[in-house]
Amino acid sequence: MQLVLFFLRNQTRIPWHLAKFLSSSIILSGFIISPAQALPSFARQTGQDCVACHVGGYGPQLTPYGAIFKLEGYTDSDGKEGHVPLSAMAVGSWTRTQKKLSEDVGPNDNSNNNFSIQELSLFLAGGLSDHVGTFIQGTYSDIDRKFAMDNMDIRYANTVTIGGVNTIWGVTFNNNPTVQDPFNTIPAWRFPYMASELAPGPIASPLLDGGLSQQVLGTSIYGYWDKSIYAEVGAYGSPSQSFLDAVNIEDEAGKINGLAPYWRLGYFKDLHTQAYGFGLFGLNAHLEPGRISGPTNKYDDVGVDGWYQFLGNRQNVFSTYASYIHENQNLDASFASGEAAHPSGHLSRFDLSGSYYYDQTYGFTVGLFDIRGNNDESLYASEPDSGSSTGSPDTRGWIFQTDWTPFGKENSWNAPWANLRLGLQYTLYTKFNGAKHDYDGYGRDASDNNTIFAFIWAAM
Repeated sequence: MQLVLFFLRNQTRIPWHLAKFLSSSIILSGFIISPAQALPSFARQTGQDCVACHVGGYGPQLTPYGAIFKLEGYTDSDGKEGHVPLSAMAVGSWTRTQKKLSEDVGPNDNSNNNFSIQELSLFLAGGLSDHVGTFIQGTYSDIDRKFAMDNMDIRYANTVTIGGVNTIWGVTFNNNPTVQDPFNTIPAWRFPYMASELAPGPIASPLLDGGLSQQVLGTSIYGYWDKSIYAEVGAYGSPSQSFLDAVNIEDEAGKINGLAPYWRLGYFKDLHTQAYGFGLFGLNAHLEPGRISGPTNKYDDVGVDGWYQFLGNRQNVFSTYASYIHENQNLDASFASGEAAHPSGHLSRFDLSGSYYYDQTYGFTVGLFDIRGNNDESLYASEPDSGSSTGSPDTRGWIFQTDWTPFGKENSWNAPWANLRLGLQYTLYTKFNGAKHDYDGYGRDASDNNTIFAFIWAAM
């Protein structure tokens, strides 16, 4: 472990407490880094250009090959040795809402027209042995002005024959329910793949929609049978507050009481020129708000999803994804403290997106989102810009994005080291936190939050 810790600290220059956490995670999971097989990034590891795994020559939208690469534990390789599995990413952005906010977005930003270095990330990403691979991300943001643990997915994968049929099976240790999913329909990897952190957002969404991201640790076992059926079952728990403090993660959701089961069942078919799939997924969690022992809030989330990709000869690529999550809530803790006016409720979210890419370079995507739930004047209280004067979480709108990816193909400049995407995104709200007009009780309309978001996204 000391050798791993020394390498992470001195070769990646990440903070000591994060290096210690990453090394501990690898060792405690039974994983030993093999320098001869460690590779710096997925593209360099496989010898493939980025378009082999990603639609449009850039992540995170996966092709069927990319999905299988993930299921196999990030371990597929061209056989070359002597590399280190490190990568880096930077995102610069500009955000403008139709009407400025009533106050500055934060201590380091204005009420509108904000430039930011949204993400500076380091990755330990690639195969560490024949059966072990990682996707571990640490991110600095000039919005928060801190370096924090981001998404993590450490895997063991192998193959076995069941009923005469080849089956991929594995174990994943991760910190964000759905980050381990190999498809692009459910929250961690759903469109938009990059979004502004400096614009108002909906007051509520189901817990499974990022409500536990980075705040939990969990393990799942999964299998992919007969190149068709995917199944996964696991559970999540809450680490200590001291652990979250050490990796700079805010405990917004509260502590999970016991364990929170997570499950996933899907059908996926790769027909080479096209691919499709559909599935079910769910999470059940009892949370202690503020980590205070006593009554808990119970969330039962169940979702359904489907997707289709037309790949053809890879020059004209079309993808569409849809998902629906329904959440039943038992809010004993929030009701007892007066933070909810009703002891129970429900919330749902529907997402639909379609994208087209020409020559793996020029892309256009349109997405629809629709959040609906019961009214609760305490849970969804009125406040300037972000609250609800009606006590309703209902939010609907559209997202339009066009992007250009000049670097990311096999014949790109300095491939596979140089990867670049430039994008322009527009979010249009038809309803926000329960109303089209004066949703917060302070005169702000849903359309005032319509947002222009421009970004430059580089990785190497």
